[in-house]
Amino acid sequence: MYRRPVKIAAALLAAALLLSGCRAANDKNSGKGDAGDRQSGLHVVTSFFPVYVAVINVTDGVPGVMVTNMTEPQTGCLHDYSLRPSDLRLLEKADVFIVNGAGMESFLEDVLSQQQDLEIIEAAAGIQTIREENGEENPHVWVSLSNVAAYVQNIADGLSELDGKNAELYRKNAASYIEKVEALRQEMHRELDGLKNRDIITFHEAFPYFAQEFGLNIVSVVEREPGTEPTPKELAEIIGIIRQTGVRALFAEPQYSSGAMETIAGETGAVVYTLDPVVTGESVPEAKNAYLDAMRQNMETLKEALG
Repeated sequence: MYRRPVKIAAALLAAALLLSGCRAANDKNSGKGDAGDRQSGLHVVTSFFPVYVAVINVTDGVPGVMVTNMTEPQTGCLHDYSLRPSDLRLLEKADVFIVNGAGMESFLEDVLSQQQDLEIIEAAAGIQTIREENGEENPHVWVSLSNVAAYVQNIADGLSELDGKNAELYRKNAASYIEKVEALRQEMHRELDGLKNRDIITFHEAFPYFAQEFGLNIVSVVEREPGTEPTPKELAEIIGIIRQTGVRALFAEPQYSSGAMETIAGETGAVVYTLDPVVTGESVPEAKNAYLDAMRQNMETLKEALG
């Protein structure tokens, strides 16, 4: 997590100014005084669904806090997301923007250069990242339950600094949610650690942290970036890998078409299952349990596919 001196960060990123038509500073945030003396409510904006789920657990029952998710329910990962005018208008009204970080929000520099007084909390700060083949950080840190404790704690610490009068509530909520995540993590290890078959093929690069967590071997990835269909050559290579290794389980994601997976399955006899990286969902209070529910379902799917 970072709560940076925003003006310093904005100065460093000023060269990234690509958008126009927005205030250089957020009038709502200017002149707020010490964060611990905040008297009015706190408007929190989250970048996408996994961050939203973590934040509504941390802010549950905290008076005066409003949480808004910036992106649409079915947006998915923000690999190539472009800011819309409505996003910038929303951020103008925010007190704090909570993001995943680790390179997920490629548009963040534009936000900082436009809104110099907007506070930023990075949930993934300090979490050790996995490097992809191209050398970039894999930003899907939340898919590992082990990482979620740090993820949630970063959010709670940042909000506690910003809204000192409610710090105890933020940290209490974070501790409670982390305890639930840890209980599920231990349950999943009990259920999955004994699986002998550990080779899988996934849809895209959302699951390296999950695989690392549970000792799974990702033999291949069908789409390195969602929306970029594999070429016939790439499909042939994956089919060849399956025939050589005997991999029997292909894992699609509910957010994307499984067409390529079905094609591969038809050629090899492998079976298509679904793993959910928890990147889409309705931004409603009932989403508090979305992460835990999806991970528990992932556990059941893996038991069926690899057991």
